[in-house]
Amino acid sequence: MAKQVTTVSEEGYSATNETREFETTIDATGEEAPDTLEALLAAYGSCYVPALRVGGQQRDADDLGRIEIDITGELNDDDKLESVQFDIRVEGDVDEDTGEEIIERAFELCKVHDALKDSLHAETSFEGNAA
Repeated sequence: MAKQVTTVSEEGYSATNETREFETTIDATGEEAPDTLEALLAAYGSCYVPALRVGGQQRDADDLGRIEIDITGELNDDDKLESVQFDIRVEGDVDEDTGEEIIERAFELCKVHDALKDSLHAETSFEGNAA
């Protein structure tokens, strides 16, 4: 099995990505659409949400409720991604120890996490019962 995306840029630094019947735009300058690093961080967070839910189910925290992740990507002097921080808040009543177990399992499940070099694996904070 393979995944297929077609990326087209007619001019400039913006590109349209066609994935099945979906279309997204990414602009390297960040002027017309999210830039490439913002798109990467969004993909990382979007992949991590279902991994958290499955990790929660596997750690007897079946209902995490609303999940919110504030994702910060720190840049180095060359404007390249140097580090990633996830500040995770879930609505469900989850204690700190269970939260840590869920976080560890979610990293094992997240496919975007696997695709990043080790230095970009997200540092995390976790808050349960965060309505």
